[in-house]
Amino acid sequence: MLRPKIPTNPTPTGHVTSPVVVEPTAVVPTAQVPPPAPVASAPTRPTVQLTPGTALALVGGGTAVVLVVGAVLVSLLLAVAITGASVAVCALVIRSLVKADAKRR
Repeated sequence: MLRPKIPTNPTPTGHVTSPVVVEPTAVVPTAQVPPPAPVASAPTRPTVQLTPGTALALVGGGTAVVLVVGAVLVSLLLAVAITGASVAVCALVIRSLVKADAKRR
């Protein structure tokens, strides 16, 4: 049941032809002219021009990105600090409860 069944290849049937004989031909080298190199066309993209308005917009956008990323990082740091402080307070409360319980006995 768990043994794999390996298929057997059937023997080829049909008409068997004799191999075709290929005769070699002589190769005569000829002088070939390489095709002309393509001429690179000038770029047609317009150049970016910075006007005072666009420069001010770029500076404003960069400032906004820096402020948002800074706010996110500060809030993450604050969350870690609050979590650490709350864990420390919980540890002090549990330690005092255990110590008070040990004194009663």
